[in-house]
Amino acid sequence: MTGLDHVGIWERCLPIIKDNIPPEQYDTWFGPIVPVECKDGAFLIRVPSRGFYEIIEQRFAKLIRLTLYKVTGEKVLLKYAISNPDNSAPVLWESDNAADLGKYPANYKGNKAPSPADVEVPQDLDPHLNPKLTFDNFVVGESNRLCSAAGLSVARDSATAFNPLFIYGGSGLGKTHLVNAIGAKIKELFPSKKVLYISAHLFRVQFTDATRANTVNDFINFYQMLDVLIIDDVQEFANWKGTQNTFFHIFNYLLQAGKQIIMTCDKDPSELCGMEERILTRFKSGLIAEIEKPNFELRKSILQSKINRDGLDFPGEVIDYIALNAEGSVRELEGYIVSLMARSILLNKEIDIDLASHIIKKNAQAAKRALTIEGIVETICTYFNLDKQQLYAKGRKREYAQARQIAMYLAKKHISMPLSRIGQQIAGKDHSTVIYSCRKVQDLMAVDKAFKSDVMAIEEMLHKAQG
Repeated sequence: MTGLDHVGIWERCLPIIKDNIPPEQYDTWFGPIVPVECKDGAFLIRVPSRGFYEIIEQRFAKLIRLTLYKVTGEKVLLKYAISNPDNSAPVLWESDNAADLGKYPANYKGNKAPSPADVEVPQDLDPHLNPKLTFDNFVVGESNRLCSAAGLSVARDSATAFNPLFIYGGSGLGKTHLVNAIGAKIKELFPSKKVLYISAHLFRVQFTDATRANTVNDFINFYQMLDVLIIDDVQEFANWKGTQNTFFHIFNYLLQAGKQIIMTCDKDPSELCGMEERILTRFKSGLIAEIEKPNFELRKSILQSKINRDGLDFPGEVIDYIALNAEGSVRELEGYIVSLMARSILLNKEIDIDLASHIIKKNAQAAKRALTIEGIVETICTYFNLDKQQLYAKGRKREYAQARQIAMYLAKKHISMPLSRIGQQIAGKDHSTVIYSCRKVQDLMAVDKAFKSDVMAIEEMLHKAQG
């Protein structure tokens, strides 16, 4: 299999698994798993209980098997050892989906869309849609009704005026679910259409690879052959001029050819920073629709839908309590269900209002502690009375350059994020710019009391905003 033992294999699997699921699910469901052995084409893991095994098998077994295949290079049967409370011999179970092993391609490389150069026949194009994200399980309410109706209209008739369709809203509100549902409906109604869903980040990575390989023309030609292009999180294009320029030409070609473009973003186009004006103008040329945070009734419907879909049984008063007190995103609501189920199984407790209250309070405290680059930039702009758009722009005016340096200094100090990402998000630069900016700020603070007072005052504003 490999030169690694079962512990070494599992240690190589965990970072891959962690990259593919939310952090709270990773901590809850993979922390208690213990690798036992790897032999005779099978990998055995120990889990705490039968209920724990059922959730792992239902939700994560395919991801685990795919990851094992990626690490070992071989088709591996997943087995479980379920610990018994009386310390007797563990019960052994095999994965119910072991037959899927035969479906793995010989060149499997993980959950990543292929490079355009890898797809030789457009008719055989994999749309890379998540089959679990459809209109059938997209819960509609007042906060997302316009987006849902527009999406269905586009799916049934792409020759509508909703081109491009630009859907924006905060993280975890269902944007990705909705655009996947639109893509799935289009493929259902028009199987011959060439549909592709791709994240803006992966689009940028593919463009960078094409530039290095001198295959940019092939890259552009591939995207121009599509009938429907779905781009998720277009704010990722900010400050990447080369990517924006290429996307601009692809966008224009598809639009003029009557092809459908669907995009998601975390904010309205007018609020995007680091984007060329001609790109923003194109974004605004179709329908712009916002997904808002769900109200109480929609939160309740979302919770009930997920509980029913997962075959769970929650008391009605617990559902009402979560819907009333958790005013966050759809993703957070689903996270509460997962956390409640996990704590109930691991701690052998009933699912009741006390348990729900504990989880909601804990998550609320964590949310208050969260600090983002955008929050730092907004605080600095407020303090110095600066325009955020100009701060993100790469002008050399002293007041903006210094504000960017302070932003990078505070981001490095307070946010756990690679320096390259900090530099890219704030100034469109690499890690060396962040290092230089941090030194510059530290040097100024050492000799300029007024400057040091400004930086400390901004930090105090950030602490207060975090609660």
